[in-house]
Amino acid sequence: MSESGFASTPQPPYYAVIFTSTRTDGDSGYAGMAQRMAELAAQQPGYLGVESTRGAEGLGITVSYWRDLDAISAWKAVAEHRIAQETGKRRWYEHFEVRIARVERAYSK
Repeated sequence: MSESGFASTPQPPYYAVIFTSTRTDGDSGYAGMAQRMAELAAQQPGYLGVESTRGAEGLGITVSYWRDLDAISAWKAVAEHRIAQETGKRRWYEHFEVRIARVERAYSK
């Protein structure tokens, strides 16, 4: 992620994994794991960047960008990431949705 908070992505096409969530109360190790997952994702082949925010009402949206579907599948299968996913289901998230989309066009100001 750049200093502006926006991911620096290439020209499309590429893919976006959109993770929308509401958290449970308390940290319970979440912040440390989130930082570790950001570092680990950035090391994965095909990783392009990430953007993330959480609103005052608790809704969080994280969008990670990937070169292709194979890169997304490989990231999902990383052992440490799988542990974080399972812990998230049990401890950190009241609810979450994952959506995967192909970015066909992108522009900015």
